[in-house]
Amino acid sequence: MSSITNNISQPSEYLHFRDDIMRRIRSAQYEAMRAVNKEMISLYWEIGKQITERQKILGWGKSVVENLSRDIQEEFPGIQGFGSSNLWDMVRFYAEYQPNEFLQPLVAEISWTKHLIILTKCKDTQELLK
Repeated sequence: MSSITNNISQPSEYLHFRDDIMRRIRSAQYEAMRAVNKEMISLYWEIGKQITERQKILGWGKSVVENLSRDIQEEFPGIQGFGSSNLWDMVRFYAEYQPNEFLQPLVAEISWTKHLIILTKCKDTQELLK
């Protein structure tokens, strides 16, 4: 038993207190991870949307993705997740979910990795709904 519990007259109360604090820490950690995930998914959605719109409106070709990837990596050395293949995944992510108003609010509820698995394995939009 730790020295703290030796000084407490009712160790069961301390254990209950300790367990409650541990639960709160785990809960806060989980909520923080959810908030970060939601923000990152929102960013990926916006990047996919911006690339898609500019390609359509301005007639930009595929090189915009390679140029953007290189520029992001120069601006933020060591940053992960903004290679050209991941930027293309963001374009595909936006293209697949954008037309479906039912799915749009749900996209931030799962991780980017799970989205990539879904987009890779599903052959059409109807499979996304299953």
